[in-house]
Amino acid sequence: MTTAMNDGRQADTERRRTRVQAAIKAARRDGTPLTAAAVARAAGIDRSFLYRHRDLLDALHCAEREPAGPGPGVPAVTRASLQADLANANARASRLAARVQQLESRLSRHLGEQAWHSSGLGPPTDVADLRDAITRLEQTNTELKRTLEDCQGELDAARAANRDLTRALNQRG
Repeated sequence: MTTAMNDGRQADTERRRTRVQAAIKAARRDGTPLTAAAVARAAGIDRSFLYRHRDLLDALHCAEREPAGPGPGVPAVTRASLQADLANANARASRLAARVQQLESRLSRHLGEQAWHSSGLGPPTDVADLRDAITRLEQTNTELKRTLEDCQGELDAARAANRDLTRALNQRG
């Protein structure tokens, strides 16, 4: 009797194992998630059955890691195509990193210029107007110096004439 019970239990275990393997194959073929819960649900077993049978759990994990087989209208994924995708992604990441570095540099320069101007240390924004004002003031200064020299000459002449007149008055008198 024990043998019959053991045989029945072993037959039930084999049926469950077969259903689990079929569920793994179906999930790979259909592209459904390969998780212990999904496979157990599809096979009509409890998840603990998978965890008690390590070989089934290992088969599930291996199926998760392997690329899915081609379905209807889906091209096959090969190692070469995955490597090409990886190379393209790396090249794009390099281009994006270079672009980010370029944008960071531009932003840094722009913020630096803004800080320089707002601190008052940078040149004023109306430099051309200030240069024109300097030129006008230099011309006015030159004219005023010439006028001052003329006035100084006239003053010296008036003083000399005043001395001569004072001397002439003193001699007559």
